[in-house]
Amino acid sequence: MRAMFRPFALFVGLRYTGARARNSFISVITLISALGLMLGVAVLITVLSVMNGFDRELQTRILGMVTHLSVHGREPVEDWRELADQVSGYPGVAAAAPFIQLEGMLTHKGNVAGALVNGVEPEAERRVSIVGDMMWEGEFDALQDGGFGVVLGYGLARKLDAEVGDKVTLVLPEASVSPAGVMPRFKRFEVVGVFRARAEVDGLYAYVSSGDAAVLHRQPGTVEGIHLRLDDLFAAPEIGWRLQQALGPDYYTTDWTRTHGNLFQAIKMEKSMMTLLLSFIVAVAAFNIISSQVMLVTEKRGNIAVLRTLGASPGTIMRIFMVQGAVIGLAGTILGTLLGVLLANNVSEVATWIERTFNTRLFDAYFVNYLPSQLEWSDVGIIVAIAMVITFAATLYPSWRASRVRPAEALRYE
Repeated sequence: MRAMFRPFALFVGLRYTGARARNSFISVITLISALGLMLGVAVLITVLSVMNGFDRELQTRILGMVTHLSVHGREPVEDWRELADQVSGYPGVAAAAPFIQLEGMLTHKGNVAGALVNGVEPEAERRVSIVGDMMWEGEFDALQDGGFGVVLGYGLARKLDAEVGDKVTLVLPEASVSPAGVMPRFKRFEVVGVFRARAEVDGLYAYVSSGDAAVLHRQPGTVEGIHLRLDDLFAAPEIGWRLQQALGPDYYTTDWTRTHGNLFQAIKMEKSMMTLLLSFIVAVAAFNIISSQVMLVTEKRGNIAVLRTLGASPGTIMRIFMVQGAVIGLAGTILGTLLGVLLANNVSEVATWIERTFNTRLFDAYFVNYLPSQLEWSDVGIIVAIAMVITFAATLYPSWRASRVRPAEALRYE
């Protein structure tokens, strides 16, 4: 007998959902419940997509430019290829390239900007960094020993108002003694290229050939150490510790977790916290469903009593109102999913439009200068499942109250 009432419960539940309540306030609350659920699902999908975008940008752009692992010599390294051969066979190490790092200031046309100057060999550097693939102007391979060319980041070039072919002056903090007294060290470089990674490194990094950097470092023919690219960047601390043990006291290692690890962990933590906090929007919508369903049960007490007298069991009455609540939740979830997917795929354009319309910069304080987004369908599936579970749970109490209505008491006041 109960099986016969299941299609009946579905039919009546759908009728109740589409019918207009006598009390318009109940209809408004029901509509607000569906809209609140739609908003919660859409915001969750959009925010998690943005957090995924930041995570992707950190791994591909920031960590693509920043070395996974570096081996530094406590004394200048004369034969970096021997050292590279020694560590390249280590499990997890994919490639190695020499480096020298100098800190100084670049000047051009009266403009001054601090810079981290990296001395590299272009061919080897391409194996450990994506800088060669991020060229905006010029060629990365134009860096040649003795040519004193420099490749600037896009932001650094804009600060200096420098273009390819211009001459910029590098001022090093090391002082040299001359007949005129103690003078800072200067060297003129020709801009041979500009790279653009759309990250904070654009305004900080500059590249010169390792031979030219060694001359400036007053250690010709040597390098500071080697940069390593790893198969798994998250294994950098463990591999670095083992390499340091194997190479002995003449070398020490540093990895990306010391410079950008906190940022990576912050994004992971923010994603988890945003998921938790924004889930409360869905919970609020679920409470609205409860309140609207409770009021609807009160309004439909007479109808429930009639159905009971016609033979409907308490389980059938409960299923009727569960169907109605589930339909509201399903409608809000589907609309929210569609809206969230649409926003997630276009949030970068929306942010750009806001910046242009209001003449403001929204992302100057972040490590990227635009709003990244990456839609993960696994996140969408989890959000939809959470929304449906919460809304289904919200129908249980009102449906249970409807099943407890006594026909005689309800019809007494009709």
